[in-house]
Amino acid sequence: MDVLLDGDERQVRDQARAFFADSCPTSLVRECEAGAKYAPDLWKAMVGLGWLETSLPESVGGLGLPLPYLTLLFEEAGRCLAPVPFLSAMIPCLIIAKYGAAPHQEFLRQAMAGDLLLSFAFQEENGAWSPESIQMTGRLEGDSVLLNGTKMFVDNFAISSRCLVAFRVDGENPGLTLALVDTSASGLSHLDLVATAKDSHALVRFDNVRIPVADIVGGNADQAVAEAMDLATLLTAAQLIGAARKAAEFAIEYAKERVAFEQPLGSFQAVQHLCADMIIGVDGAELLCREASWKLGQGMEAAIEISQAKAFANDKCVMACRSAQQIHGGIGFIMEFDLQLWYRRVVSWSLRYGTTAEHRRRIADQLLSRRGKIRMDRSAPA
Repeated sequence: MDVLLDGDERQVRDQARAFFADSCPTSLVRECEAGAKYAPDLWKAMVGLGWLETSLPESVGGLGLPLPYLTLLFEEAGRCLAPVPFLSAMIPCLIIAKYGAAPHQEFLRQAMAGDLLLSFAFQEENGAWSPESIQMTGRLEGDSVLLNGTKMFVDNFAISSRCLVAFRVDGENPGLTLALVDTSASGLSHLDLVATAKDSHALVRFDNVRIPVADIVGGNADQAVAEAMDLATLLTAAQLIGAARKAAEFAIEYAKERVAFEQPLGSFQAVQHLCADMIIGVDGAELLCREASWKLGQGMEAAIEISQAKAFANDKCVMACRSAQQIHGGIGFIMEFDLQLWYRRVVSWSLRYGTTAEHRRRIADQLLSRRGKIRMDRSAPA
């Protein structure tokens, strides 16, 4: 694979960046923080451009583009802090397209047309990000399932019409199950959570929520859940990278213009080192993310690469934003200055869909479970 962008990928990135430059000023981000938490007009425009269709297969009306194209769009959405339910809608769409039965394709069609908002709920009260941590139960009763339990940190649940929920059916060997739950169902309630990013997060409670068996997404649910979690991790890493790069660019431009002791701030070697570290960190995270995106899109085993990308992005992107604030000095920390918008989101996103410790543990587990010698230098002969 070539982690550098080709001509088509650069064109997609540049067009997305130009779109957000015109459509998503920081004033819109601030407005959404204080109010509805998302921008309906911006989301409608993105849907109209076919962004949800990017990596969906042509068989369901998608464009069928490789996953790295979608990753680029998430980088640009992160770069401008787009207040839209892009991730919460994209994950269910990808899973329904691959694993959903015929009845579920109608929900997918409505989502692609912008007539239906989707969300997903996997994480629970223990906060862990792994299929094994999912313990919410469902009890079969005739042609329906009774759901009980709690889901945490559900993105954009309050504005969604259907939520892709992972749970375990009661029994001796309770495997994972996925269902598209109507968010207006009886017994379903939610509590808005206040995240550092000030976006839409919710605690969702299921109290004897009855859903029809027809709402269960068929196929291999264990595999579908694992894939959904990998996609959420990867695309969040892409958002982190886009946001951190923008924050680093803010700081570098400021260092060129700000005069201290009668010379530009950027002329001091300590500041130069800080700027170099920011860009090196973000570049490294971006390359890891592109490798993971390519492998996952090719249907290859990519667990290690995805966790490498997220763990590295968690650390380096937060470092970049903190360094950007240090270069700006006191102004970098005040609410009236825009830089804090990037810092708060990067810090919040770094804790979502797997912390650094969780992903490092996953890398270790993957490596230790493999038989034979582990070759880390992939350029060397086997």
